[in-house]
Amino acid sequence: MRVSFVVPAYNEATMIREVLDRVRALDLETQIVVVDDGSTDGTAAIVEAWSDGRDGLVLVRQANAGKGAAIRAAIPHVDGDVVVIQDADMEYDPADVPGLIEPIAAGVADVVYGSRLIGGRPQRAHLFWHMLGNRFLSLLTGILYNTTLSDMETGYKAFRADVLRSLDLRENDFAIEPEMTAKICKRKLRVYELPIAYYGRTYDEGKKITWRDGLKAVWVLLRLRVTK
Repeated sequence: MRVSFVVPAYNEATMIREVLDRVRALDLETQIVVVDDGSTDGTAAIVEAWSDGRDGLVLVRQANAGKGAAIRAAIPHVDGDVVVIQDADMEYDPADVPGLIEPIAAGVADVVYGSRLIGGRPQRAHLFWHMLGNRFLSLLTGILYNTTLSDMETGYKAFRADVLRSLDLRENDFAIEPEMTAKICKRKLRVYELPIAYYGRTYDEGKKITWRDGLKAVWVLLRLRVTK
């Protein structure tokens, strides 16, 4: 089974090479699609240098438009059976991916979420308000969409490739996370959840999501609940 890694990257020059090395080291047949989202720190040049002489990497460049726009830009280039969204900041360890995709490989899941909030794997101590926000958004998702997902906002999601292509995604920024979740739940797809390691960053270390993204996530969840 071929696994396509979609890697949205914005100013991740310090970490992108390590992400690529760790993905390539997996005992999987992989494709890597990196979307440079208008980086100004040389991220794209590092990806180009890394890919020299290696097969299986596609680099897409676009003006800065956000994570959601980057994921949409990557989808036409995907050629794997399974797609994993891989953030470029090493908060999520590619070593968790073989376990993450196992329910899809076994034929029992359409989508698998890697949860940072159910324990069982190494966890850097969370920022309190960030963790509280994640728990609130997951609770709201459960109420609105009748699901038990513990970590709706997780950046580690694996999809059957045909399922991801069919989702009609439109959000440009971090609101892509609640949009994907809402559309997955409304279609009653088979969703599984597994614990993953989380090596979270602080804002001083480069974390980009803010409370404003949390407010927008609430709006997206509510809006998609009442629209067709």
